[in-house]
Amino acid sequence: MSPSRREPARPARHVRKNRRHWERTADAYQSEHARQLNRFDRGRWGVWGIPESRVRALGDVRGLDVLEYGCGAAQWSIWLARQGARPVGMDLSARQLAHARALVARARVRVPLVQADAERTPFADASFDLVMCDHGAMSFADPYRTVPEAARLLRPGGRLVFNMASAWHFVCWEDEADAVSERLQRDYFGMRRWDEESVDFQLPYGEWIRLFRRSGFEVLDLIELRPPPSARTTYPWYAPLAWARRFPAENIWVVRRQA
Repeated sequence: MSPSRREPARPARHVRKNRRHWERTADAYQSEHARQLNRFDRGRWGVWGIPESRVRALGDVRGLDVLEYGCGAAQWSIWLARQGARPVGMDLSARQLAHARALVARARVRVPLVQADAERTPFADASFDLVMCDHGAMSFADPYRTVPEAARLLRPGGRLVFNMASAWHFVCWEDEADAVSERLQRDYFGMRRWDEESVDFQLPYGEWIRLFRRSGFEVLDLIELRPPPSARTTYPWYAPLAWARRFPAENIWVVRRQA
């Protein structure tokens, strides 16, 4: 993809904080979750690894130019390449991309890898047919910057598809217990950022929809992931299976760039 000519700017504080966080934790993260993430027989969504063949959020990707928007070790990009797509993996962290290079080489697929800030990417306008991520840039970057940026990167009719923590998970997280609760713990209105070891972002559902529409998107679907009763995860702290069977812990937005 051709780079666009954009003036360099100092990254925002949350961007710098998240970069430091992932440079520090990438090795441990990839080691801890390798047995769940590094299974390339099928695309797997979220903390429960629910197959794309069941979720059907992406559809047929053959022949599409795809940006994995916060790719980590590029596990999704490897799967996309094996489905006949032309993926590019982009991440904020050099250490995450080092893991991506090793996995891409082992998988013997072609996936260009780019280190960049998701709020100001180096790609030209209308470079991609699909921008996607699974707890990637859309979780760790400001949506008021990433949604318009994704719109800029997409061709007319292109789709933005991303999985992230649900608003339910956000408002039910109990800080003192460091666990999700069955009771509401924080306000729903006014959600924007969650600043702890890293900076995460969340909006109320109505704000997401208004932001999509202002950025030139139409909403096609909101898929609330529900793990099967037998699901297992390498992220047991995220939400107990019984909780995630009752309440959506994650959701996938599917939106399309209008002409």
